Amino acid sequence: MNEPQSHAEDCADILKQDLAAGRISRRDFVAALAALGAVSALPKRAGAQAGELVIANWGGDAVRHFGTAFGQVVEQKTGRKLTVDGGGPSMGRIRTMVQARNTVWDVCDSGAGDSLELGRLGMLEPIDYDIVDRNKMLPEFAYPHGCANYMFGVVLAYDRRRYGDNPPTRLADFWDLQKFPGRRLLRKQALAMLEMALIADGVPFEQIYPIDIDRALRKLRPLARDALFWANGTESQQHLRDGECSMGLIWHTRANLLKRETNGRIDWTFNQGILFPGIWIVPKGNPAGAKTAMEAIAAMQDPAAQVKLLELMGNGPANPAARELVPAELRSVDPGLAADRMLRSNGRWWGENTTIAEQKYADMIGT
Repeated sequence: MNEPQSHAEDCADILKQDLAAGRISRRDFVAALAALGAVSALPKRAGAQAGELVIANWGGDAVRHFGTAFGQVVEQKTGRKLTVDGGGPSMGRIRTMVQARNTVWDVCDSGAGDSLELGRLGMLEPIDYDIVDRNKMLPEFAYPHGCANYMFGVVLAYDRRRYGDNPPTRLADFWDLQKFPGRRLLRKQALAMLEMALIADGVPFEQIYPIDIDRALRKLRPLARDALFWANGTESQQHLRDGECSMGLIWHTRANLLKRETNGRIDWTFNQGILFPGIWIVPKGNPAGAKTAMEAIAAMQDPAAQVKLLELMGNGPANPAARELVPAELRSVDPGLAADRMLRSNGRWWGENTTIAEQKYADMIGT
């Protein structure tokens, strides 16, 4: 079975599919291939040139899109030219760089869990909230060593062909096999699955954390016996597209692609979804210096720049001030605009409990 994939890695996969499908020009295709060539090896040049600020993300066309969305505001704020490296800033690679005193990235596109773990290990600069504005993100997503850069969600997607004029609208429907028959699709990882099980079991949002792992697993176990489990976004899309499953709990970016490519046969809702932040982190010893990296992060809080990233990649703005700028045709796919209907993920709880939660969840899948 494929290894579990992060949302950022999945965004890169989506963009690679766009290249293969001819939805971008040959020139952009060649540029993206060059960027993808950096994925397999630790970057050697990035960050070394004076006057440069290097962001690391997960490759593919995201390299170009981050540059398009943020290049101008970063250069205006810091006086440095933005370079985006698609090398994949995994926790292991960042640890290796910092321990070797060979940090080549200034700012990295990461997640809440990695920011907490690497922060505890002393691998990251603390976020300087005298430079980075806490008010330009949801307060839950301002961590000591990381802060929100965009938003995404895990949502309920379903096959309209199966349910017609009576589609599921809440997570309790996902568990109702009599009213809504059909095979279910769950994530291979416990993250979001535990919370959604508890919501379906009637637990109010404000009481989800700390997660009662055993209660969540009791709720999940009857579904898990016949469910399919996805490890990456491509799998989640395929199982629903091909009719192997009638409902699934998947990333909103994949759900939106499915709706588009099936002409609405696969639909989805933000209601009772789980809202996550993408997270900026700054590795210790970054070439541009901690202050300059913080200034770059502050620049990328610009609402218009974040809306541009939504337009290009489907990731919602982290800055609430961007909501008024989201064009009408994108409002239905912006998770930030649906935040009041979603549970905000508690990265601090997951940072402290990931090992035990994932082990128990894996045991449930395997039995």
